[in-house]
Amino acid sequence: HGHVMGMGFNALTLDLSDTGSLEEALAKIARYAAENPSRPWIIGNGWNQEAWGLGRFPTAAELDAIVPDSPVFLSRVDGHAVWVNGAAMKAAGISAATKSPKGGSIERAGGKPSGIFVDAAIDLFSDAIPAPRPVENDIALSKAQEILLANGVTSIADMGTSMQDWQSFRRAGDAGRLKIRIVSYASEIDNMIAIGGPGPSPWLYDDHLRLVGVKLYVDGALGSRGALLKKPYADKPGESGLALLNSAQLKNKMSRAAMDGFQTAVHAIGDKANDEILSAIEELQFTYKGDRRWRVEHAQIVDPADLNRFVTSGSIASMQPVHQTSDRLMAEARLGADRLQGAYAWRSILESGARLAFGTDVPVESSNPFPGLSAAMTREDAAGQPFGGWMPAERLDRIQAWQAYTNGSAYAAFAEDRLGSLEPGKRADFLIIDQDILLATPAQIRNLQVNETWIAGKPAFVRKR
Repeated sequence: HGHVMGMGFNALTLDLSDTGSLEEALAKIARYAAENPSRPWIIGNGWNQEAWGLGRFPTAAELDAIVPDSPVFLSRVDGHAVWVNGAAMKAAGISAATKSPKGGSIERAGGKPSGIFVDAAIDLFSDAIPAPRPVENDIALSKAQEILLANGVTSIADMGTSMQDWQSFRRAGDAGRLKIRIVSYASEIDNMIAIGGPGPSPWLYDDHLRLVGVKLYVDGALGSRGALLKKPYADKPGESGLALLNSAQLKNKMSRAAMDGFQTAVHAIGDKANDEILSAIEELQFTYKGDRRWRVEHAQIVDPADLNRFVTSGSIASMQPVHQTSDRLMAEARLGADRLQGAYAWRSILESGARLAFGTDVPVESSNPFPGLSAAMTREDAAGQPFGGWMPAERLDRIQAWQAYTNGSAYAAFAEDRLGSLEPGKRADFLIIDQDILLATPAQIRNLQVNETWIAGKPAFVRKR
């Protein structure tokens, strides 16, 4: 689970993921704006008010103080909120009279937009921001491939492929420049139909590209309080998150995909969102029989009473271990400790008989899979906190974690007949690494270095020494 073009563009624009405070972020934004005076918009990503210890969202006024004239548009680390300045709101025609769209939220201060736009409200800027040109898309794809290969990623499920993304993938394939393997999930039903036509595409370019399904969203993210919960947020009692689709809309979209054999991958983070998608699958599985492999993306906060429903509905839990270590303290603040018994419940889901597929959700997190593998084994962060692991009963052993990243992810993408393991008849995609992964400690695995990445029996990346 990742976002190929998103990571490519993020690597080419202003990156705030390494900032430890609002002041540090503002200083970096000011430098970037000064160094790029000809850019019509200042585009960036990676800010996280939780990592800053800010206790609130940043504001447009704080951006206006350093960049008053050029529009600034900065995506939160999870991509579910943006932070903009006054010039950006003016360019998009947003004023105090602008109402929050369905499935989105405009944060306000004194009755006016504060500069934070959540989930569907982000789309208010779509027409104002210049669209990337095809050449810029191709540069972003090249950059994304470079990073993925250096981190030992040979295949990725691209979650939310637009028509422009698909065209860039095809141009790279036609020119022999598509090195990684991409299993594509279209952004919305219209793109699914436009790209796939009557059904999922065949494998293209010697198994380097295939459209298999569609990516849908039930809710937003915890960090922006967009995750849909059964009860209100502990740190904001009046809110329970955002439903990006209601039950009928979700089932209609899933039915439209399933009737032509497309797979659905549905983003669900809050416990209410997971309940909604599991309920939809339980209803639809009797109409759309056969090997459907319904995917639930993230499955972060699940009511313990719902954990067994993954196996009974035939659903795959597509999860990202690094989210547990990154979001632990925020999850505790958002929900309170008594509502986290089904949070990041890898072992419970696996032991129920359901399938796990692990990934990174790049660019929300680094595309490097090895910190996630370590986290899956320990439930500790890079600093070894909390000692012994957070809710340690949900830890996996190294083989279980490794299989979730390899066989599990291949199975989740209908690719296990050619990817996910090294055996006769499958593609020779493998890594040469500096540790024996079966003997290394979790700390060594976290810092493991990829020396070479091979795809189809040929070196695609060799680290310079």
